[in-house]
Amino acid sequence: MPEKKLDTTIKWECKLFSDLTTEELYKIIQLRIEVFAVEQNVVYQDCDNKDFKSYHFMGTLNSQLLAYSRIIPPGISYTEAASIGRVVTSPLARGQSLGKQLFKKSLEQLYRLFGKVPVIISAQVYLVKFYENFSFMQQGDNYIEESIPHVIMIKNI
Repeated sequence: MPEKKLDTTIKWECKLFSDLTTEELYKIIQLRIEVFAVEQNVVYQDCDNKDFKSYHFMGTLNSQLLAYSRIIPPGISYTEAASIGRVVTSPLARGQSLGKQLFKKSLEQLYRLFGKVPVIISAQVYLVKFYENFSFMQQGDNYIEESIPHVIMIKNI
């Protein structure tokens, strides 16, 4: 008898804050805290009011949130550019190139929502090479944000 293969297709959704269910919002906050606060051992104010005006891009498998990013419209973080932040994959899904898939799809969503606009991100320094794979260029010097070295990176149109 052939072995039954499990469905491992990630379901991708992009929603405004007002369209998130309470369960989705809980899972988003839970994942962000799990990785950014607990795993990276950083105390910071995650709720910065940008969530209200942003799109929330989620990758789930069997109702488990495995990947997430926040897509921020132009004029919120940067005057003339959109942004992607809070890019995170669950520790349960690491080592499967899900981060690459998440960021590629986040950029596609951003361009679908706002057109071909410049994109600026605040990247953790250890991820510079990762973002360079998506044609982001480092801008300026490193700085400390929430006790972690960061750098501004830009992807022009």
